Amino acid sequence: MLLSTSLVAIAGLVTAAVVGGYRLNLTPSEPLGLWRIEKLNRPVKAGDLVFICSPATAPFEEARRRGYLRRGLCPGGFAPLIKTVAALPGQQVEIGDYIVIDGRSLAASVVRKTDGEGRTITPYPGGIVPPGHLFLHSPFASSYDSRYFGPLNGSGLLGLARPVITFDP
Repeated sequence: MLLSTSLVAIAGLVTAAVVGGYRLNLTPSEPLGLWRIEKLNRPVKAGDLVFICSPATAPFEEARRRGYLRRGLCPGGFAPLIKTVAALPGQQVEIGDYIVIDGRSLAASVVRKTDGEGRTITPYPGGIVPPGHLFLHSPFASSYDSRYFGPLNGSGLLGLARPVITFDP
């Protein structure tokens, strides 16, 4: 009885947190911990740290199978990504050994040929960020971000990512 009451209470707290815009980050792309989704009341800018849903496509399903993505409440059952907006529509992204945006090297953007398990990972070929899309980045070297999946449609943008209680591993 006590266990079932405790489980119901925990489920209620988790539901309230999700409805209230709180998310747990359990990946090293950004500090681990509790984050809040803050409504964006202005156009998104390069440098914004955001929560965004990835599309429910075959490449993202493969990424989940490989362990790059977690399960969550976004369409397709993915957890929202926490990434920094590195380039906006119309900007030129070049992918080589690292990322170059409009002729400027992006810090901490080494492009890997294999993942942590030694499996081949194909980088995005680069190009102009299309209208309505965002090129996303994380300084974590093993981050699964636009280096590999390319720009994401901004329609999946949930809002700004604000840390509440976080810690580095």
